[in-house]
Amino acid sequence: MELPQIGTNCEVDSCNQLDFLPFQCNGCGKTFCLHHRARDQHSCTAPENERVEYKGDRSYPCSITGCDKRELTPIVCNHCELSFCLSHRLQEDHCCEKLPVKSPEVSKTTEHVQQLLANRELKTRPKPTNPKAIQMAAKVALMKVKAKAVGDQGLPQSERVYFTISLPLDSRKPPVYMFFSKIWTIGRVIDVVADKVSITNKNNTGSEKKLCLFLADTGLRLPVDKRIFDIMDDQSSLLLSGSTLVMEYVVDGVEILENIASYKT
Repeated sequence: MELPQIGTNCEVDSCNQLDFLPFQCNGCGKTFCLHHRARDQHSCTAPENERVEYKGDRSYPCSITGCDKRELTPIVCNHCELSFCLSHRLQEDHCCEKLPVKSPEVSKTTEHVQQLLANRELKTRPKPTNPKAIQMAAKVALMKVKAKAVGDQGLPQSERVYFTISLPLDSRKPPVYMFFSKIWTIGRVIDVVADKVSITNKNNTGSEKKLCLFLADTGLRLPVDKRIFDIMDDQSSLLLSGSTLVMEYVVDGVEILENIASYKT
């Protein structure tokens, strides 16, 4: 009895191996063993199917006009549903049409702050006279002030600094000439002057207006917590022995006395 043929021989001439699970090429239609089933393994004569190449966009452009950036993955705004690059992904960055409008309260607050800043910028620092001219004037005034100045006679000569003090306009008092210790703070100078000329001093209370000292040459307020010699060491302050200081009641925050020319010196 003749046995049935099982399997098929590989059609590669150099192989001809009997394979019980042969593969049929879908190109040339021939049968091959496991080792020659691929087209390149049996030098298939059938033409390869032409691959359809994708010619579309391989990246995602930014929706902002003029931006040529692209991303490999889409970055879509959850609000306007447009695609953007990393630089424009935030609502603020691409001026999203769905960007929430700020509440009126916030807008009013911002407007108020901007107005305050604008007003502050308008109050520009007065242009000081030529520093050399100020120094020369102070030297000339110092000789006059020394001849009339009053103060604590116990202060060493080496510590003394001399000033002309113009008093508050409402006091209707003439300027006074006084000397102080250069190691005193401006706050202490104010207390001594107020006591000497008998004007109201509420600096240690909750009063809205307080006595302050301003440099007549620039109109700038002298910090009450700074010592005289510390201020004089800063040459840009233009505070010199022989300078004229203006005393006036002002509210907190006033850094420049704008009507400085109204005071007698």
